[in-house]
Amino acid sequence: MDSVAVFQEENPSLENYWRSVVLFGNNVASYKFALAKTLLELIEQDKTHITLEELAKPYSKHLCEHIAVSSKQATSRTSSFLDACRQYNEGTISSDNLIQVTKSKGFNNVLDAFHHVNGADLPVKFFEKTNINGTAGIVLTDDVYRLGEIKFEKNLTHEAEARWNLVETAWNLGVSVNTLSIKYDEKSDILFVEDNKIRRRNITSVRAALNGYQKGKCFYCFDDINVTNDSTNSCDVDHFIPHTLQQYTNANLDGVWNLVLSCEKCNRGDDGKFAKVPALKYLERLSKRNDFLISSHHPLRETLMNQTGRTEAERHLFLQSMYKKAKEYLIHTWETTEVQQAIF
Repeated sequence: MDSVAVFQEENPSLENYWRSVVLFGNNVASYKFALAKTLLELIEQDKTHITLEELAKPYSKHLCEHIAVSSKQATSRTSSFLDACRQYNEGTISSDNLIQVTKSKGFNNVLDAFHHVNGADLPVKFFEKTNINGTAGIVLTDDVYRLGEIKFEKNLTHEAEARWNLVETAWNLGVSVNTLSIKYDEKSDILFVEDNKIRRRNITSVRAALNGYQKGKCFYCFDDINVTNDSTNSCDVDHFIPHTLQQYTNANLDGVWNLVLSCEKCNRGDDGKFAKVPALKYLERLSKRNDFLISSHHPLRETLMNQTGRTEAERHLFLQSMYKKAKEYLIHTWETTEVQQAIF
């Protein structure tokens, strides 16, 4: 069973089917991310049927905002719809013109492809296409409204934005995904890259980028975590292999492979992990979380493989050697009680 199927099957909740769309769907254009953010906005409105013209307004807004920062939003060389978004940003076409182009050309593939992940359609639908009296649109399903009822549901918007930022960065740098290196700045909690001229480009919050792969749970106790600082249970970014060992190894302990999201209690509470080595059972969990990352499309996938190994056997040996070295230096191990059922 591949990692995408495992991701869905171990905890087949609505939010994890949603995360499959955002994290594991094909990346040939950014339309999926714009639609995801639009749907999350629409569930806050008391309206079920949305015409394409109504859908076009928030959908094109998200794309125009991203184009203003990163012009390339697809792998194809031309797109009359994206050109219209650029023209709107430049002030050469009106808002009404943009909406009409979006309505006629902006939804050609994304509505049909949205629920298609890893070669098959999901067993749930967050919307259905419809045509009422010749007016095309979508009908929001009960499943998408249930997303608005989950704990820390705003995390889903942050995750979609983070994923979008990662993908468009790879496109705009115009480099091979095999050579793209994403780095972590511990002080700012930001993922960044350096281009060929060694200029730093901040990409996104590491918390928003990693949260979906942990299904919105603390890596250690599986309590619900929040990726923002303005609410309860805001998460920490923890180095699985404690960062204090950096001076004794050539491996990059700031690498994506070694970063997990933890609740504050597990990371630095009264009985927290701090600089202890996690118990061996957590090493298998880290390997599985990294497999989820590798099963997604670039750029986090390629970064992690560059850091730990191109094959599964190489990656297992790498984690085992790092764990052994950590035990040799730090001696003591740590574990905690799970407050919710293990989901990965």
